[in-house]
Amino acid sequence: MSVLVAFSVTPLGVGEGVADLVAEAVKVVRASGLPHRTDAMFTTVEGETWDEAMAVVKAAVAAVQARAPRTSTVIKVDWREGVTGALDSKVATIDRLLG
Repeated sequence: MSVLVAFSVTPLGVGEGVADLVAEAVKVVRASGLPHRTDAMFTTVEGETWDEAMAVVKAAVAAVQARAPRTSTVIKVDWREGVTGALDSKVATIDRLLG
């Protein structure tokens, strides 16, 4: 099974510059050992189970929450039986179709 979780955690009440706090969340994701990708808007984590992927998201949000009085989190989940490596294969399929 593949569980892809795309999430964005935004620290609130800390001023305009939030990159250092967002970096704390990304550190947690990278330390997890799970496949992941970070872009300008979201970090996506791939786990074999819901609990595995969501544990990383929970820890990443907690890392930001520890340094901000308030956080806002957006989460999108793609949960699919019988699939592995979806983080890369979905992108590869689009690239192949685009030629």
